[in-house]
Amino acid sequence: MSASTHPAPAAAPQELFLIDGSGFIFRAFHALPPLTRPDGTPVGAVLGFCNMLLKVLNDHPQARVAVIFDAARKNFRYDIYADYKANRDETPPDLIPQFPLIREAATAFGLPAMDLEGYEADDLIATYARLAEAENIPVTIVSSDKDLMQLVRPGIRMMDPMKQIMIGPDEVFEKFGVPPDKVTDVQALAGDASDNVPGVPGIGIKTAAQLITEYGDLETLLASTAKIKQPKRREALEQHAEDARISKRLVCLDAYAPVPMALADLKPEHPFSMKLVEFLQLQGFKSLTARISALAGGGAVPAPATSSYAPAPVTAIPAAPAEIKARYELVTNAEDLQRWMDLARASHCIAVDTETTGLTPASAKLVGISLAVAPGYSAYIPVGHGKAMDLLSQPGEDTPEQLSLGAVIAALKPVLESPHILKVGHNIKYDAQMFLHHGVVVAQPEDTMLLSYVLDGTTHGHGLDELAQLICGHTMISYDEVTGTGRNRISFAEVPLDKACDYAAEDADFTLRLYQSLKPRLAREHMSSVYEDIERPLAMVIARMEFAGIRVDRAVLKNLSQIFGEKIAAAEAEIHKQAGHPFNVGSPKQLGTVLFDEMGLPGGAKTKTGDWSTAVDVLEDLAAQGHSFVEQILEWRHLSKLKSTYTEALQEAINPATGRVHTSFAMSSTSTGRLSSSDPNLQNIPIKTTEGRLIRAAFIASPGHKIVSADYSQIELRLAAEMAGVETLKAAFRNGDDIHAITASQVFGVPLSEMTPDVRRQAKAINFGIIYGMSGYGLASQIGVTPGEANTFIKQYFARFPELAQFMEQTKVFARSHGFVKTHYGRKCVIPGISDKNQARRAGAERQAINAPLQGTAADLVKLAMIRIDRLIERGDLKARMLLQVHDELVFEVPDTELEAACARIKSEMEAVASFSIPLEASVGFADNWADAH
Repeated sequence: MSASTHPAPAAAPQELFLIDGSGFIFRAFHALPPLTRPDGTPVGAVLGFCNMLLKVLNDHPQARVAVIFDAARKNFRYDIYADYKANRDETPPDLIPQFPLIREAATAFGLPAMDLEGYEADDLIATYARLAEAENIPVTIVSSDKDLMQLVRPGIRMMDPMKQIMIGPDEVFEKFGVPPDKVTDVQALAGDASDNVPGVPGIGIKTAAQLITEYGDLETLLASTAKIKQPKRREALEQHAEDARISKRLVCLDAYAPVPMALADLKPEHPFSMKLVEFLQLQGFKSLTARISALAGGGAVPAPATSSYAPAPVTAIPAAPAEIKARYELVTNAEDLQRWMDLARASHCIAVDTETTGLTPASAKLVGISLAVAPGYSAYIPVGHGKAMDLLSQPGEDTPEQLSLGAVIAALKPVLESPHILKVGHNIKYDAQMFLHHGVVVAQPEDTMLLSYVLDGTTHGHGLDELAQLICGHTMISYDEVTGTGRNRISFAEVPLDKACDYAAEDADFTLRLYQSLKPRLAREHMSSVYEDIERPLAMVIARMEFAGIRVDRAVLKNLSQIFGEKIAAAEAEIHKQAGHPFNVGSPKQLGTVLFDEMGLPGGAKTKTGDWSTAVDVLEDLAAQGHSFVEQILEWRHLSKLKSTYTEALQEAINPATGRVHTSFAMSSTSTGRLSSSDPNLQNIPIKTTEGRLIRAAFIASPGHKIVSADYSQIELRLAAEMAGVETLKAAFRNGDDIHAITASQVFGVPLSEMTPDVRRQAKAINFGIIYGMSGYGLASQIGVTPGEANTFIKQYFARFPELAQFMEQTKVFARSHGFVKTHYGRKCVIPGISDKNQARRAGAERQAINAPLQGTAADLVKLAMIRIDRLIERGDLKARMLLQVHDELVFEVPDTELEAACARIKSEMEAVASFSIPLEASVGFADNWADAH
């Protein structure tokens, strides 16, 4: 099971409400009394819908909300069963004009109203629920539709909008007689007259539940019909087995539909606007209009605008190959293994995937390996199934028959290390590390996750399941299907071999299919260089880097935890003393009461919940006004975060087998191509604070070695001068001048001989602020001037460096036209919201568009440097191990005897990675620990 990494979820994720708009309108139409507006248009269901929305938004003001509708045209289920929904009654005439009004209502509330051609509303709801679940965002599905009950599980509940009751696992069990994950099996047997789902004649919900409870699932039941004693029931199941299978395909929701709007764009808005008031007035909803008008402040609140950004259309992705009948083989003997090795050599291109005991390669163990040599032709080789993991070569009661790990590795090694055979993986750096544990170095790797990332950026996710659905139209077997869920979940090592084979072989099969679909696009879309020169070779560099890990001194971390704990306690005591009473400093609500109600500090602002905001920007503004009490609170928060996130968590992250911390670098998660670190995140350890440096000091070299830190100097500023063609700045870099002093002299007219540190500091802030698209207000807060003065400085800056102003404007124009910008090397950086109607979001996107080509090019340069240096290490020309990448910095471990030569070679390779008209400059240092080396 290939691992993939994701950004850490927010500490307190906002709940997501997914409203089944189509389902609600039918129920409301039949349940509520008729109502017409002054022109005679029926609006009873519309009023019910508006009241329901109002209650949801009032009860959950911080939630994200989206309204999902059925698309007007037929969906994919009609291709499965032509008579799907064939017996539906004609839509009542009074309901027809209310459909568009329901959509208008959702938009008037400032909510996204979405549908997707070829899919039902339930499929989109299932997809968003899955995406939210992956980010630990709680989900409430506002519907009473029984088909959605299959989605109920921890973190996902339903709410009946008419009865105002919550639907959880107990309510689902009461209705179907089985848990939510078995609902589709029951529906497949019982059928559904309203949707014309055939099912099995004579079997209703109660009988279906009894059968599924007894046999476990539909396929097991259909394979066991000979055991059923009742003749009519047995005969019905045997004669209508295919109908049951078709029915299950009809009732199973597609949780991998392409989403019309990114999950991140479903953000809470102020729903009570004058736009909404006008809509309600037009419908003649007098009472509701009055309530909303009061909430909207009598016109003071502008109407919200929903985001215009959506992922790239699916039509831009080539169609999947023609349907291929899959043939998956379980390999458990030496003869079959050898036959598959021969097939691999003959094919010259194989897909490979590993199943393991965990998602961290440094501690996981191999359970099985799958290979695919052609679309639909795949095998699974189990090596670690069974509970008695130490007796794998001696099959027993708990250990199914399988080849020994040693025998399989010996057979695979020549194939995996052959430079004449392409090895295709999905996040192959994970699989490569699993093989490194057994002395196998994967040669000629290809990666479908990285292919997708290079081609489509962040317009959609790059997980195997999502891409198989998006590109091949295929729903993969889920991990939950083979291992179970909750307390009933088993490890993959305990999964029966037949089920494990289907799951694992499918992964390799569709990895190969994706490769055959995605690889040809590189040349057509002129993206070959980004993939072949940067991302593809980098995968093995990252694999080796993660595999190496970095040594951490537990004693230093333990001591720091104690020190931080004492400082936190002292800060808390002082905070309580100044407040005049004890309170929970970590509670925003209690802190807001102390700051603004009790102490009466100025500048307080309340959130939508009515509580005082204690966000970091609010506290920093108060601290800047000289309130020492607030400075203590910021210090308490800072120390508490360092203690919990680093000094405590890093101790837990030390691998007991290696004594090192092995972080994971995500290669496909950022819009600019930057790597991101997780489990644990080693890129966010603060470097500018004393405490942050103390934490970095815990990262130490092995005996007889030193930590070497190599860092690009002013890389993004140099790239701005190069890419914008700013001749004055380019000359300064070529001459090795102080770029900030030069800028101060140019912008403020101060001779270099009269330069003061304060003037230079202001120029430095402008230099870096400009390339991040900083506004006058943002610059003012940084350098301690008024926004008007800051805007004047920015105007003077652009007047002196007009090439930069022109570059920035051209970049924004390109982004608005294409939806992305490009790095120097051609990488596409997607810019969501660049044409958003909301000015604040659009301005943020424009700032992102300005910086992305610079940050993205810097990321590409660092990656190219990593590849060059890794090649030297692998050839033996450089005695070092690459350990970490932290944005513009690379960290190595070098033997003491090789320090001088290694530092010189690393510096020269980093500086020679590109041929620009200005020099790149890298600074290199070494020490016993990371902090002192930087």
